[in-house]
Amino acid sequence: MTFFDRLADRIEATDSVVSVGLDPDRDRLPDHVADANLPRWAFNRRVIDATHEFAACYKPNAAFYEDPDGWRALKETIAYAHGKDVPVLLDAKRADIGNTARQYAGSVEELDADAVTVNPYMGRDSLEPFLSEAETGVFVLCRTSNQGGADLQSLELSSGEPLYERVAALADRWNGNGNVGLVVGATAPEELAEIRELVPDIPFLVPGVGAQGGDAEAAVEHGLADGVGVVNSSRGVIFAGESARDPDAYFDAAGAAARDLRDRLNQFR
Repeated sequence: MTFFDRLADRIEATDSVVSVGLDPDRDRLPDHVADANLPRWAFNRRVIDATHEFAACYKPNAAFYEDPDGWRALKETIAYAHGKDVPVLLDAKRADIGNTARQYAGSVEELDADAVTVNPYMGRDSLEPFLSEAETGVFVLCRTSNQGGADLQSLELSSGEPLYERVAALADRWNGNGNVGLVVGATAPEELAEIRELVPDIPFLVPGVGAQGGDAEAAVEHGLADGVGVVNSSRGVIFAGESARDPDAYFDAAGAAARDLRDRLNQFR
């Protein structure tokens, strides 16, 4: 089965297209949670326990795990999510050439992640080690949700098309194994619609609906291909309990936020 086959099964089982970002930024935690001194893997377990009923997948960002203890915490987090039958998309934005690209792709396999985000800026050869792993989902950055994404992604090429449209067309061409998706933010709903017209069959990872205030209706209407795709919220879920009185209430709030996001998105499915 490809990643998108597994994701489709998970979406059907949970009636949800919610991706929960697992980005344990200790600076955002209220004192009563930080003082509990939970290691990252334990914090993530509490989040997973609270949200897995509503999660189509989890999306840990590699930046929060790139330290001596972090890779072990990430590996344990992925294994725990798999124990709940939830696939994991590693947000690493990798790309390079030769042995370096193969090492990056090998680290995804070593972690047992189901999918990964990649950066297309260096071209196909920098992504080939990822694309060639047919069972691994490969989400190519296309039109990202951050404000500065337009600095390069919206530049007009000599053909008259913006760069993000060229990236979408290339990703479609690179999809020989049926394992390619695109990262397209909900904060640019018009571009989201344009890209969907260009590539009707490619699933999207749509960030920006939570703390960034993106368009939830557009995220669902244009983010899913044949019902498959995910809408991510990180801070909006895992830090939903910032005003909670105690750790249990904090994680209960994460579960409630994931449920509410699922229900909100399902209005448009």
